[in-house]
Amino acid sequence: MAGAEARLDEAGVSLWLTDWKTDGGGAWSGRRIMAQVGGAYAGHLDVYVHPDGQAVEVAELEVPPDYQLRNLASVMMDALYAAYPTAWINHGGRGPEGTRWWDRYIEPAPERNPHNRPPAEWAHYFDPVVVASQKARNAYRNRYDGVDGHREAVYRYGEPMEAEARQHAHLFHEPEPQGPDPGADELYGGVRLFLPPGLHRIVHDSSRDAAERAGLVLDHLGHGNLPHHSAWNTTERGAFEDLAHEEVFDTVTRQLATHLTFRVLPLQGQQTPLHDVKATWVRFVDSPGIEVELAGMSWRSPQRPWLTHTAVFASPLDAAIAPEYPADASPQYRARYSEIGDLLPGQMPRRAESASPYVGREADIRAWADRLRQGIAQRATDRPDPASRQPAPPDHQVHQQQSQQQSQQQSQQQSQQQSQQQTPRIR
Repeated sequence: MAGAEARLDEAGVSLWLTDWKTDGGGAWSGRRIMAQVGGAYAGHLDVYVHPDGQAVEVAELEVPPDYQLRNLASVMMDALYAAYPTAWINHGGRGPEGTRWWDRYIEPAPERNPHNRPPAEWAHYFDPVVVASQKARNAYRNRYDGVDGHREAVYRYGEPMEAEARQHAHLFHEPEPQGPDPGADELYGGVRLFLPPGLHRIVHDSSRDAAERAGLVLDHLGHGNLPHHSAWNTTERGAFEDLAHEEVFDTVTRQLATHLTFRVLPLQGQQTPLHDVKATWVRFVDSPGIEVELAGMSWRSPQRPWLTHTAVFASPLDAAIAPEYPADASPQYRARYSEIGDLLPGQMPRRAESASPYVGREADIRAWADRLRQGIAQRATDRPDPASRQPAPPDHQVHQQQSQQQSQQQSQQQSQQQSQQQTPRIR
C-alpha cells in the first residue's frame, strides 16, 4: 500500500473496514472500506466477500468531488488487497471515471484478478459468462477513452471469450445462503437516540446503577418500540457499527446522540416472523410488532466510543419490536402498546418467566419415580432382622456389666458424701 499512500498529503486520513448492509449479495457478506479525512467522510469502497473469504467482488468505489485527485481511491483499493491477501478480486465492469482511474492505478497483485487469468482457475467463484461480458465492456471503454487500461495483463484481451466462458460455466455455483436464525440465535439491534439533556447526563453517569439507567432509557423509548428498521446482527459490535455508519453520514444533526443496542433472546415458543436472512444479520419484513425477551442493553456516546455502559438483566424483560406500519400491528401488540410503543394504561412492564425445567420431561420423571420405588422395595426385602432380636455379642455384654457396676459404685459414693454432710461434727 506504500505506493498510493506515499502520494497523500498530511490530511489525517483514516480507513475503516466494516460491515456493509445491503439487500444484495445473497450468501456473500457485504464489506466496506470507508475513508475519512480529518474525521469527515471522504469515500468508500463496497465489496461482496464469498463465505470462504477467498473471493471478493467490487460493487462500488466512490470518492466525493471535494476529495478527488488525492489518491484516496487507490489507497482504499490497496487496503482491500491487503485485507484479503489470498483472495481473487474481481473489479467488474468500469464506467468512464473508473476507466480513467484504473489506467492510472498500479494493481498490487494482478495475478489475483480474474480478468487476467483463464476461467478454469476461478470459475468456482465467478460466473465465466458474466466476467467475459465485463471484460468486453472494459475493452470498449478503454478504446473509447483512448487509454491502455493495463491491456497486456488481461487474459486474451479483446478476443471473443464466449465459447471458453460457456465451457467452464458449469463450474460456477452460488453458495447456499446461511445466516442467523431468529428462532435459535441471540440477536443485536441498535438505534440512535437523542435524549433530553438532563436524561442524557443521567444515562451516561457511570456512578449510577446500570440497570436503573437502562430502565430510564427503555421508559423513554417505549417498551414496544425496539427498532423495526434496523438490521439485527449476530454480534453487538455489528449493531454498534451500524450506528457509527449513521453518525458518519449524518451531517445535519447537531444534538448529542446516544448509540443504544439491545440483546434479545431467541424467539422460541412463537411462529418465526417473516425476515430476510443475510450472512451475519437479519431484517424483519413488515414487522407486526414482534414480542421479544430483552436480555441486556448497551449504550455509548459517539464522542467517547471507548466507554460503553452495559446492563445485563438476570431475568429478561418482555418487550417488542415495533410494527413497521402502525395499521398492520397485531392484536397482541395493540392490546399492550400504543401506536408509539408506550405501555397502555393498566399495563405494567413484566419480566419474562424462565421455562420450567420439568416441562416436556413427564415420561422421564415417571421412569425415575418407578426406579426409586423398585429400589426401596428391593432394599426392604433384603433388610436383616431388627438389632433388638439378635443376641448381643459377648464383648457387648461384658461392657454393659462393667458399666452397671461403675454406676452402682458411683451411687454409693454419692450417698456416703451426703450423709457426712448432714451429720453434725462433735469436737
